[in-house]
Amino acid sequence: MEIMLRRNPRRVDFSERFQKIVDEYNQETDRATIEKTFEALLNLVEALSDEEQRSVREGLDEESLAIFDLLCEKKNELNPRTRNRVKKIAQELIEKIKAEIGKVDNWRAKDTTKAQIRSLIFNYLYDEQTGLPVDVYSPKDVNTLAEELFKHVYVQYPDAVENVYNQ
Repeated sequence: MEIMLRRNPRRVDFSERFQKIVDEYNQETDRATIEKTFEALLNLVEALSDEEQRSVREGLDEESLAIFDLLCEKKNELNPRTRNRVKKIAQELIEKIKAEIGKVDNWRAKDTTKAQIRSLIFNYLYDEQTGLPVDVYSPKDVNTLAEELFKHVYVQYPDAVENVYNQ
């Protein structure tokens, strides 16, 4: 579960559910509580299996799925055409980011390089050709998502090769 959470921080609800199950178990140890805890753990494992398969259902790798989740987090009612566009954006943008990061050693140590990556993300998301659909995403949405995506990249990608998705 830890690796799933590290790869996609939007999965924090699984971690919270697990912690709640453990806390409830630790409160009492009678047979009913143990059975209830076991059932809750089985349900959690089933949900985790479903989540692991979601990238396959969405047609995305884990890397792109994390970006897709971030871009769609507050947009639950996207039509299929828009969802597919956002999937394409997630896939293409992460590849562009990794290519740019790969050009520089220790990109996080230099303010100019960080600014380049931040700008790349913002410009890509805002561009009429490559960016998020303007009928669904406001300029404020784009600004917020660009910053959240930069933070995600900053944490997950020390460089283009060494990242949580290659472990």
